[in-house]
Amino acid sequence: MQMKELKLVRVATYASVSVAVFLLVIKAFAWMETSSVGILASLLDSAVDIVASVMILFAVRLAQEPADNEHRFGHGKAEPLAALAQSVFIAGSALYLMLHAIQRLIDPVEVQEPNLGAWVMLASLFLTSCLVLFQRYVVRKTGSTAIESDALHYFSDWIANLAVLIGLLLSVYGWIDSTLGLLIGGWIGWQAIRLAIHSANQLLDHELPEAIRNQIRDIVLANVEVEGFNDLRTYRSGPTIFIQLDLELDDHLSLVNAHRITEEVTQALLEVFENADVLIHQEPVSIRLDPEHHQWEMENREDSVEEDGKPQSGS
Repeated sequence: MQMKELKLVRVATYASVSVAVFLLVIKAFAWMETSSVGILASLLDSAVDIVASVMILFAVRLAQEPADNEHRFGHGKAEPLAALAQSVFIAGSALYLMLHAIQRLIDPVEVQEPNLGAWVMLASLFLTSCLVLFQRYVVRKTGSTAIESDALHYFSDWIANLAVLIGLLLSVYGWIDSTLGLLIGGWIGWQAIRLAIHSANQLLDHELPEAIRNQIRDIVLANVEVEGFNDLRTYRSGPTIFIQLDLELDDHLSLVNAHRITEEVTQALLEVFENADVLIHQEPVSIRLDPEHHQWEMENREDSVEEDGKPQSGS
C-alpha cells in the first residue's frame, strides 16, 4: 500500500473505536431506562465492538510495520490473528445474550420507556450507517482485510439495531423483545463463526480467489518470451499478497536474458498488485514433460494449450 492508503486505513480504525465508545454510552443509558433485552443485546455488542476495534487498530498498526530481521516476511498476519481473537469475544457475547433472552422469555419483564429506547436505536442506526459507508470506501481504496472484516461486523450491528428498533416499537407484545434478542444473539454468533473461518484461512495461507490467480496467469503469459509457468502459489498476509511461481523459459537463454525476462514479469505483476511480494524461479521449458518433475503438479494442471503453444494456466 502507498502511504496515503496506509493513513486511510488508520483513520478508519480510529473512527471505528470512536463510534463504538459513543454507542456504548448511549445504549447503556437506554438499557438502564428501559430494561429492554433488545437494547441489552445491542449494548453487549457495542462493548465487544470496542474490544474488537481496539484490537484491529493495534493489529493494523503492527501489520503495517516493515519486515525486520526477526520477521522477514513482515507482520501482516497480525490482522487475521486479531480478527480470530475478535471472533471469540463475539461468540461469547452472543452466547450470553441468548441465555439472557431465554431467561426473559421464561420470566418476562415489561419494557420501560420504549420511546426513549427507539430514539437511541435510531441514533445508533445513523452512526453505524455512516461508519460502514466510510469503511467500505476505505476497503475499495486499500483492500484492507482488517477493515473489510470490521465493516462486515458493523453491518451486522446495523441489522441488529434495526431489529431492536422494531422490537421496541412493538413492545406492547412482551414476547417480541426477548425473541428478537434471541434471534440477534444467533445472528451475532453466526457472524463470529464466519469471521473465525475467514481469519483462519489467512493464518493458514489459503490460496487467493481464482479470479486473482487467473489475473496473475494472464499477466505472466503476456510476456512473449515466456513459454509457460507452473506451481503458482499465492496467499495474503495483512496488506501484502505473496506470489510464487516457476517460470518456463527457452533452454538456450543466457542467465542475463533469463534474469531480464523474470524482472519484466515481476514488474508487470507489481504494476497491478502494488502490495505484492513476488518470488519467481526460472526453469528450462524442456523439463515440462519430465514425469519426475513436479509429478503432482503435472497430474493436476490443465491440458489445454493456446495456439502459440503456451499453457493457458499454471497450477
